[in-house]
Amino acid sequence: MIKKIPVGQLKVGMFVHDFNCSWINHPFLTNRVLVSSEGLLEKIAGAGLREIYIDTERGLDVTDAPTAEQAQAVIEAELQSLASEPSTNRLRISVGEELHRAAQVKHRAHRIVRDAMRDVRLGRAVELDQVEPVVQEITESILRNPGALVGLLRIKSKDDYTFLHSVTVCTLVVAFCRSAGMDAETMHQAGLGGLLHDIGKALVPDEILNKPGKLTEEEYAIVKRHPQDGYDILLRSGSVGEIPLDITLHHHERMDGSGYTKRLPGESISMLAQMASLVDVYDALTSDRCYHKAIPAADALRKIFEWSKNEFNPQTVQAFMHCVGIYPVGTLVRLQSGRLGVVVEPHETDLLKPKVNVFFSTRSNTYIRPEQVDLSRPFGMGGGDRIMSHESPDRWRVDPLKFMSLH
Repeated sequence: MIKKIPVGQLKVGMFVHDFNCSWINHPFLTNRVLVSSEGLLEKIAGAGLREIYIDTERGLDVTDAPTAEQAQAVIEAELQSLASEPSTNRLRISVGEELHRAAQVKHRAHRIVRDAMRDVRLGRAVELDQVEPVVQEITESILRNPGALVGLLRIKSKDDYTFLHSVTVCTLVVAFCRSAGMDAETMHQAGLGGLLHDIGKALVPDEILNKPGKLTEEEYAIVKRHPQDGYDILLRSGSVGEIPLDITLHHHERMDGSGYTKRLPGESISMLAQMASLVDVYDALTSDRCYHKAIPAADALRKIFEWSKNEFNPQTVQAFMHCVGIYPVGTLVRLQSGRLGVVVEPHETDLLKPKVNVFFSTRSNTYIRPEQVDLSRPFGMGGGDRIMSHESPDRWRVDPLKFMSLH
């Protein structure tokens, strides 16, 4: 049985099933380990972890600890309450109308980030006059409809991750700022910080950056230098504002002081750096890497929500979930009717009732005529269904992003 316990209850003889944090935030080669010695126990206790999951069939038990199912039920109840709070999302045009322009923006932004990292590796400065226009293009796309670009950026190969991750963080940070009602200049500066936040990784050797496995402590120490390296690179480039510098230097800090490079406590981390760090983890969790299989966006949000007691500001996490939805655009969902559909637009006031383009029947295991269903409407008015679960596209061998537009 899998149970959730505070780290303080961990003892020698217990089996850790899940450290309950993003992989980069713990120093162990695997996420599952038998606590076989006092030394290992001390190492776990000193890693800044707060709550973990243990497997009682493979190690000692804690009799009064909640099971994983009970712990997740509490999280789901909290999410249900959060989902009914009003959102501020307003869309100018549909996802389908924005997709073509968003695809062009994605392509240009990918090239700009790739070129910027190449320039840094060659000892050149980042050319801000090349970077600024693409941040503006991303912002304009987000203002028309954030779902199009956000959805398209879910498609990235392991080889493209380093570049497209920066584009995704930029896009999500801009969308987050928009949702929070921030002014245009703040959105732009935050987007610039998102696009350049990992520029320091240009100095990390490829064999470390693309290593297909857990990093050694020495390799991890090299990777952890990239926020400071990036900050120094942008300072040398000149004319970079305080917001991009702040995001670049502090996007791996955590509210409980367990992050890097400065191990800042929460009150010392700016709101925009908090937003960028959350977005950074969200995209890392939902992307395939050479050492990590992507998890569905809805699962990633639930993990981040669970971690928000320690690593992130709970209010910031809740605001982000209102920005992207409990089921983000591009998520494959199974409806009560047995149909599969892709989420294309969050509802303004109920995050559990987005608009969904349905295209597949799980009952007949066949494609059906695509149509849009507004889950906030009753039967006979384009609705009358509800989400039962989010699904893995691999399980059904479908590509939901092909159905983001019905035209």
